Order: sequence, then C-alpha cells, then structure tokens
Amino acid sequence: MAREASGPRWGKRGKVGDKAGDEAREAARFGQWGCLRSASLLRQSSGFSASESDMRIRVLHHDHCFDGAASAAYFSRFYRDTFAPDAEFLYTGMAHKASQLFDDSMFDGDENAIVDFKYSPHPNLTWWFDHHQSAFLRPEDGEHFRRDTSGKKFYDPEYRSCTKFIADVVRQRWGYHAADLEELVKWADIIDGAQYASAKEAVELGAPAMKLTLTIEGSKGSDLVQQIIRHMMSESLEQIISRPEVQEVYKPLYERHLRSIGIIQRKSVYRDGVLFFDLVEEGLDGYNKFIPYYLFPESVYTVSVSVSSFRAKVSVGSNPWAPRPVTHNLATICERYGGGGHPRVGAISFETHQVEEARRVAAEIAEELRS
Repeated sequence: MAREASGPRWGKRGKVGDKAGDEAREAARFGQWGCLRSASLLRQSSGFSASESDMRIRVLHHDHCFDGAASAAYFSRFYRDTFAPDAEFLYTGMAHKASQLFDDSMFDGDENAIVDFKYSPHPNLTWWFDHHQSAFLRPEDGEHFRRDTSGKKFYDPEYRSCTKFIADVVRQRWGYHAADLEELVKWADIIDGAQYASAKEAVELGAPAMKLTLTIEGSKGSDLVQQIIRHMMSESLEQIISRPEVQEVYKPLYERHLRSIGIIQRKSVYRDGVLFFDLVEEGLDGYNKFIPYYLFPESVYTVSVSVSSFRAKVSVGSNPWAPRPVTHNLATICERYGGGGHPRVGAISFETHQVEEARRVAAEIAEELRS
C-alpha cells in the first residue's frame, strides 16, 4: 500500500451543503480573506487601479503542458479584466529539473504569479495557484504558504486541472467568469484529468484541444507556447490550431506521434500489470502518455525512461481504464526520489548525465508496482 503523502494537503472539498465545513475549507483553500468577493475592494487594498497602463505582470507556468498554458491564459484574462486592462503580460515556462527551479531574476514584474507549478517562498511572488500533490519543494515551503495572509495564493490537490481551479477560485472570490473560455476550462479538465472515454480517443487526436496538446508538448523552446497562451485568452481552440504558424509545428509533430506508436510497441516489456520501456536510444524525448494503454489495454501501470536536452526523466503513469484497481500513489513514490506529480501520474527528473541512475530508479519503481 502506498504511504500517505508527506506534503501538506490543505483545501480539500467536502460534502455539498455542509456550511460550516465549506467555510472552513474555503478559509484553508482561499487564504485569510474570508468571503471577500469585491474586485473594487481588492484594487483599493492592493494599491493600484484598473486604469494603470504601465504594469508588468510576470506569469510563471508549467511549460509544454496544455493545463499550464490554459492556466496562464485564464489567469491573465482574469487579471486584465479585473485589475489592469492595459497591463503587459510576460510569460516564463517552467520545467521540472533536478537543479534549483527558481532564481531571483524570474520575479521581475510589478506582480508575479505562478500557475500550475510548484510554490516559491520568494518575497516578490504575489499570486500562486496549484493542484499538484507535490506542490512544495521543501516542508518549510508548505509552512510559508500556510502563514501567507495575502489572500492571493491558492492550493487544492483535489482538482483535476489547475485551469478549473483558477476559474472556480476567481468566480467565487471575485465574481469573475469568462463565459467564452468555458471550452478552454472544459478541455483542460479532460486533458489533465485523463477524462477521455477511451485510450483510442486520447491517441487519435480528433479534437482541436488534443491537437493543441501535441503541439504544446512537442514544440521546441517556449516561444510558440507563449503565443498560444495569448491566443487562448480570446480565441477558440479551433481558431488557434488552424493558425498557419501553429499548423507548421503541428504537422511534423503528428507524423512523429504516429511513429512513436510503433517505437513504444517495439520497446515495451509487459509483466505483472506493469509496462516498461526505455526511449533513451530512440531520440524520442516525449510521447502521448496514453499510447501505452492503447497498445496494451491490460496494463495497469507504465514506467519509462527518456532523455532530452536538459534532463533525463523517469515517467510513471497509471491506466485510466485499468482492468483492476490502481492501488499505488505514484506522486508519493516519485517524491522518494526527488520527483512528484499526482496520485495517478508522476515523474522524476535527473541531470542529463545521470541516465544510468534514471534507469536504475525506473527498474526499481517497476518492481515495486509489480508487487
């Protein structure tokens, strides 16, 4: 049996209609500001007005991730519409690395936000939203978050997607709702929560959101992802994927996606409910995480090793359509090796020269999952 998560788990949601419990959970999830919902009061307390045009808002987000991009877009839209219509938004994509994640130069805005990524106790961080079990690099970071009284830092690991979490928080706290972004919120929840009807649907990429996911996850650098974030603030997913600059990147990625199905089938070893494959020698640093279950529907867990330009990586996943119960908390397992994630999917990052160590850890985890 997987052990309990070592990190803080504030913000659990309880039964609907339990008013006292709801208020207590709201205080835990939404900070110390109680039921404050007025944007005008927040503007006064924050010391700025919506007419300011020279504000720079730095948004750090989970890079190469649909939910990370959608979270950045929804937060930016909320902030622009509620506080500063003419603010300049600057984006920094964050990746889980073996080395330190944050440095001072990242927090250079008048306001600085982190969405869908780990917490930072940096004094210049003003907004934070996350839903990962492994949200805190160190226990003291969790304590720092619990002591925060800004009313702008939010955490709830019960949410499937950070985008939905942000949408719910800003609606409940500030009365903000972007009706034209409901498609974005819906698909972020489907994609990050693996709410597809089948592995076939997840792998065949029929919907614009799934094509965008492939593009966001597979594009090199962060420039295109940041362009997509800006488009997500006001355009439909169909409009975005149809853009020539997006199609130019999507088409070769789709061809690679088709090739990756054959590679994973060839490299996979299945035993006792666990599928293992090593992609280090294949030049494939990313893949659709549902391909293994499309090819091996009887599998319960997958463990893989890959390498990219900046890290070696062990990925651990579970089959959303598993033929038997998923009993291991994968985030908890990954945390033991310095990684993290969600209960049903996790990862561990290593330095690029630590491929053999990544392989050793992957084999160890695979054996644990088989037990």
